[in-house]
Amino acid sequence: MASKSVDIAIVGGGLVGASLGCALEPLIRARSLRVAVIEAAPLGETRLDDYQPSFDVRASAIAQGSRHHFETLGVWSSLAREATAIETIHVSERGRLGATRLSAAEMGVEALGYVLPNAWMGRVLHARLAELPLQWHCPARVETIVPQSGGHRLTLSDGQTLDAALTVLADGGRSGLKERLGIMSHAAPYEQSALIATLGVSRPHRGMAYERFTAEGPVALLPMPGERMALVWTHEQGAEQATLALSDGDFLARLQRLFGERAGRFTRVGQRHVYPLSLVTAQETVRPGLAVLGNAAHSLHPVAGQGFNLALRGVMDLVASLEAGLEAGRRPGDMTVMQAFETRRSRDRHNVIRFSDGLIRLFGIDHPLLSHARAAGLVGLNLAGPLRRALTRRAMGLER
Repeated sequence: MASKSVDIAIVGGGLVGASLGCALEPLIRARSLRVAVIEAAPLGETRLDDYQPSFDVRASAIAQGSRHHFETLGVWSSLAREATAIETIHVSERGRLGATRLSAAEMGVEALGYVLPNAWMGRVLHARLAELPLQWHCPARVETIVPQSGGHRLTLSDGQTLDAALTVLADGGRSGLKERLGIMSHAAPYEQSALIATLGVSRPHRGMAYERFTAEGPVALLPMPGERMALVWTHEQGAEQATLALSDGDFLARLQRLFGERAGRFTRVGQRHVYPLSLVTAQETVRPGLAVLGNAAHSLHPVAGQGFNLALRGVMDLVASLEAGLEAGRRPGDMTVMQAFETRRSRDRHNVIRFSDGLIRLFGIDHPLLSHARAAGLVGLNLAGPLRRALTRRAMGLER
């Protein structure tokens, strides 16, 4: 079968790949860009009018800066239907009196960020993509990827062959394509696992999110619709199995002892999922005709909720670099364009990784003097307006 030529092939139609497809709309229409999306998993339902979230729906924290990007993509009005505003973030350390609160009211905004069900984000983004003149290959996998003059040749499991000027790996790093191209990753395991679940709580959360540091690792609670909160409970590697084995009642009792009652009583827990935690960074994120985005480029600890927000900024920076390159008469995969993209991304990526990794390592050191210093720091941060507002702007995704 003859190869089809495309300007951009997006490998992965999840949240990052779908966001990129939506962000490319102006260039698709103004520049007649030919864009293909390859997704291995069959698409779920894309209708927006019959969405019924389950109690156990997985959710992500979306920073205020990401809301602005979604507004640019023309999808925020739909996403907002299922969004829960984060109005305050309460940060504390177990066993210490120090605490600080980051407040939307102090920043003069309606929310620091939002919690969105992943399934709803996917449905909205895919419904938007269905309106665009894209080539969909779904379900389909990239069987081979071969560098060639002017880009890469992709052989797909649906029998199609694509010659792409620019291939974007947005597959979460699960396909092995990055490694087949000789792009290795640096992995720094935290020796921790994250247990995630949805909780019922006894009283309204009023838009409060919590980040509580404990000797075992951080515990985060995010507000969701109704009297529900999303839980991310960090365990030392191996210790999560004992927690998974607990009955619902014993699980809730143990979490209550660890967290206290600042969020009320925990009344219900849904399905529990566990995944290991590592800081993973690709050693290369650009090559001629190639860009790596999202978890394929970097996988962060969830402590600061920055993973998807960092990836979405990468999407927007890639599109801005492509637009500038096209204005200068360059092809999408031109190395000058790719280097411009990497220049845009490198500082932001470095700062976010340093910030989230530093939090884990700072609060992971069990030393009495350092514990007192952390407590004093949280108290001081709560009292020092400029420092607190600077931290708040970073949490909102407005600082790079």
